[in-house]
Amino acid sequence: MSETFRLLMAQLNPTVGALSSNADKARDAWAKGKADGADMVALPEMFVSGYQAQDLVMKPAFVADCMSHIDQLAADCADGPALAIGSPVADGDRLYNAYFILKNGKVHARMLKHFLPNFNVFDEVRLYNRGAIQGPYEIAGARIGSPICEDAWYVDVCETMVESGAEILVVPNGSPYYRDKFDLRLNKMVARVIENDVPLVYLNMVGGQDDQVFDGGSFVLNRGGKLAHQLPVFDEAYQMVTFTRDAEGWTADEGAKTTHPDSFEQDYRVMVESLRDYMGKTGFKKVLLGLSGGIDSAIVATIAADALGPENVRCVMLPSEYTSQASLDDAADAATRLGCTYDTVSIAKGRAAITETLGPLFEGLDEGLTEENIQSRLRGLLLMAMSNKFGSMLLTTGNKSEVAVGYATIYGDMAGGYNPIKDMYKTRVFDVCRWRNENHRDWMMGHAGEVIPPQIIDKPPTAELRPDQKDSDSLPPYPVLDGILQMLVDDEASVADCVAAGYDRDTVKKVEHLLYISEYKRFQSAPGARLSKRAFWLDRRYPIVNRWRDQS
Repeated sequence: MSETFRLLMAQLNPTVGALSSNADKARDAWAKGKADGADMVALPEMFVSGYQAQDLVMKPAFVADCMSHIDQLAADCADGPALAIGSPVADGDRLYNAYFILKNGKVHARMLKHFLPNFNVFDEVRLYNRGAIQGPYEIAGARIGSPICEDAWYVDVCETMVESGAEILVVPNGSPYYRDKFDLRLNKMVARVIENDVPLVYLNMVGGQDDQVFDGGSFVLNRGGKLAHQLPVFDEAYQMVTFTRDAEGWTADEGAKTTHPDSFEQDYRVMVESLRDYMGKTGFKKVLLGLSGGIDSAIVATIAADALGPENVRCVMLPSEYTSQASLDDAADAATRLGCTYDTVSIAKGRAAITETLGPLFEGLDEGLTEENIQSRLRGLLLMAMSNKFGSMLLTTGNKSEVAVGYATIYGDMAGGYNPIKDMYKTRVFDVCRWRNENHRDWMMGHAGEVIPPQIIDKPPTAELRPDQKDSDSLPPYPVLDGILQMLVDDEASVADCVAAGYDRDTVKKVEHLLYISEYKRFQSAPGARLSKRAFWLDRRYPIVNRWRDQS
């Protein structure tokens, strides 16, 4: 029996539905493992199909195509290390989330996911059947158990595998980011190691898929919960882990332990990577956005420049008679600092034509919100025309505070294909802007330095849809608004809870009212990077028609 076992961890970025490309990545990883003397090469959960594939896995032809790639991988990777890779599989009329161990040209073992997550962004109970808890498989003298992702968050599966003889746990994951999640993952895995007294390999994927980013951060734990390896977050990475057996069992060698950045940097990286992968995986090369001279469009332009390069970002100022000279100057300054293409397209003539067209119908009625929204919708129309003409994806720029209370115009400034800051409250937008001005990393394609003009960060926010307009005319101050929204949205707190926390009840009720009546807007909004556990869309699903209000 071998006294060493060498495992190559492949923390890689698959694309949903790109089966041949994903399989090629797996072949490359296997070839690297073979060249480096690995006994086994491990890839993350559902790697062949990409994750999350959602209802795509309910199409029999898709699952059959996945399995044909698994069979071909087994044949292609016969002469060398075992290859462990995730894929959906059908067994009769039952569908499973599976992990295949390919060895000697065939399927050596097949693990089926037992615990199916059905919360937040996960909907696996609806999609898959629960697999039976299985025992270990043997590779090069080591007996290995592979609980799949959620299976390792509970005691049962790991305990049963170890009781059945597993000496090492290799856990494949498709675990998406939310702020400060890594510590929770690490604590859960330490618990499994201490309970079972065996080492554990936690292997996560990286890359963006729609609103989610898989942040990697894979690691290896030895008995007692001691950290042996820690891979970077967000980057594709390989790590060879050599296990040595002694009288007490297997122990992983000590390796590099990458320090992870703070939450501001991780949030910003998620917004960059989500946009970069959303563009790359859908085939778009360039973006455009309305640059108003305000902070939200400035940070979105910066994210776009960092994700795609300034040469692939077009910023458009669309002034009206209410646009201040300061906004004109600030927008031009921001575009110049970023090095993006900058255009000015006035909406004055278009607005005059629309006003004249609607004049007979609106005669005798006071001007107000309708006329303000016409400006926003005209901007949306012009930006979408440019998107169509230039083949660039339009980015929308509403932060979570605005998205929450509907302080955005549907078919106007909400128009667009992606919103990088959709899950970031306004107060955090200010903080992230300051962070980006002070920091530059090698994964950013934009310029270093103070790319967001300080005056944009410091001035009072305004939509500039009427004379001297300020956001505070319609909304509570953002620190108050965000504090209430954090409680109502992220914590599902009651009105009474908010009042007990020190917020004025009338203000809380106003925010609650705006939150509920804006559901229809969010239902039609662009996808955006998920940063929290309560992002709008899959994390928080509320009815559009809803007459209930909290009377506490």
